[in-house]
Amino acid sequence: MTTESQTTSPSFISKLIKMTAHQRVLAFASLVILLVFFSITSPNFMQMSNMLAILQATSVNGVLAVAATLVIITGGIDLSVGTLMTFTAVVAGILLTNMNLPLPVGVLGAILAGAFCGFCSGSFVAKMKIPPFIATLGMMLILKGLSLVLSGARPIYFNNTEGYDAISRGSLIGEVLPFLPIPNGVLILFVVAGVASYVLSKTVLGRYCFGIGSNEEAVRLSGVNTDRWKIAIYAVAGGICGIAGILISSRLNSAQPALGLGYELEAIAAVVIGGTSLSGGRGTIIGTLIGALIVAVLTNGLRVLSVAQEWQTVITGIIIILAVYADMMRRQKSK
Repeated sequence: MTTESQTTSPSFISKLIKMTAHQRVLAFASLVILLVFFSITSPNFMQMSNMLAILQATSVNGVLAVAATLVIITGGIDLSVGTLMTFTAVVAGILLTNMNLPLPVGVLGAILAGAFCGFCSGSFVAKMKIPPFIATLGMMLILKGLSLVLSGARPIYFNNTEGYDAISRGSLIGEVLPFLPIPNGVLILFVVAGVASYVLSKTVLGRYCFGIGSNEEAVRLSGVNTDRWKIAIYAVAGGICGIAGILISSRLNSAQPALGLGYELEAIAAVVIGGTSLSGGRGTIIGTLIGALIVAVLTNGLRVLSVAQEWQTVITGIIIILAVYADMMRRQKSK
């Protein structure tokens, strides 16, 4: 049986939809519970300024989580998404500040730099047969070093780049509806998520993304060049990380070369909480968005309650373990 017949058979699709829908409902219910809990325990939590801060934080982590979702669905992992975000921000800083190139050129250059790095990671995994964990761990260290080298280990500021800070912090909605100043970064997140969702559900790239994660050998035996598609998926994910680099540097109005480590953990946490299986073959962008909101709400709520940073990290780690364990239990029940 070919992979195409597996992924298009009614029984397979209905089972997949049922499993992912169930996980999305649980994740959304968890999000509602967190919102209610923090609203009761802290009167400052539901203030408009705090809600906007949560959305702003979600925009960066959410875009990174979308990139991680594509890779994880293939059965891989990308530990370099955080440092790749930082590297693309540095690239944007060099193009826009040091070289004084136009804003669209700097933005496009950062995205292309991310796609190229993703292409390299995909080549390490597909062509050199290096395990994704090791390949992307090595890429993480390479990009961390390159960010420091290219920037001279100093932040690059965008003070003279007109309109750059508005990419993330401006509000097109707020200009029309002054009472609803949702940052542009949130709009960009939803655009990225919408395009990624369409790619996964309606294109050949999406079909092979799930196929490789479900049974790569079957896809290969059906005549598909799985190496080429795997590289393409990593490259697309890298380009999305470039968008995250633009968002975070726009929000900070600077490219911070030492930033990035730790973001990959929050992104992977959002993906897992949202129901994407670490074993590959199953996941949704909607679930990932809900997972990103859960991580942002949890982090913000604990901060509002004055919970120490180290305990915030402990709680996040526990949630990741529970989410992975729940995924394992679901997979066992589905067999």
